[in-house]
Amino acid sequence: MHPYRRGPHGIRQRVESVNVLAQMRAFAHHAAMAEPAIRAMSLSKRYGSVLAVDDLGFEVHQGTIVALLGGNGAGKTTTLAMLMGLVKPSAGEVRCLGVDMADDRYRALPRMNFSSPYVELPRALTVAENLKVFARLYGIPERASRIARLARELDFERFLKRPTGSLSAGEKTRVSLAKALLNRPDLLLLDEPTASLDPDTADWVRGYLDGYRRESGAALLMASHNMVEVERLCDEVMIMRAGRIVDRGAPGDLIRRYGRETLEEVYLDIARKRGHAAP
Repeated sequence: MHPYRRGPHGIRQRVESVNVLAQMRAFAHHAAMAEPAIRAMSLSKRYGSVLAVDDLGFEVHQGTIVALLGGNGAGKTTTLAMLMGLVKPSAGEVRCLGVDMADDRYRALPRMNFSSPYVELPRALTVAENLKVFARLYGIPERASRIARLARELDFERFLKRPTGSLSAGEKTRVSLAKALLNRPDLLLLDEPTASLDPDTADWVRGYLDGYRRESGAALLMASHNMVEVERLCDEVMIMRAGRIVDRGAPGDLIRRYGRETLEEVYLDIARKRGHAAP
């Protein structure tokens, strides 16, 4: 007989207490899952007289891929920097995985990561050495097996021992993506994830990212100028201009509302201020 069920009185209360505790834990887990991976509220950033980001508000939910689009100077890079806690907002708040990134980002960062082909890894270290360093920084258990698996899945086993500085642009993109996946992040921020890749490899990487999202339930926020990529991967698109989100929606919905055939045509209409969505 279970020890909590032995005897007449008091025991039932102990059993009920255990049941209540289990229910509370289940509720807390559900609440954590219901919390958006990203919640930006009235987010602004000013550099002197320049308002780089102007009153942004948006959410990104677990298990979704969202694109942040905009031309040069639209505010995408500043927004990503605030999401990572690297830049403090002038106003507003950003929460990632339930954490205020301006004041407490180190609670969320172990569950996040970032990939950009424009951020160089140490060039003198080999690919394997770079990944080992980051795996140790992230506190990854069984580092060797994790690196070996990513090298196999992302097809860069053959240059693990080469200096990172000797790689082609496309090879560096794959290594950068592997670095970002080392800790199996719940929130992955991507800047041009398929830049410099040939069409076949880029298509494969898009499939890999979609598979990772489906398998892990992670949220992905990506900045990209590849509209075909965005149409294929993304559940939602946010288009920025002059620091503000000027339109948003599912790729297919935006295409229909603007009466266009591709997302690129929609983007050009918005960027050049020459089109309006149907009500």
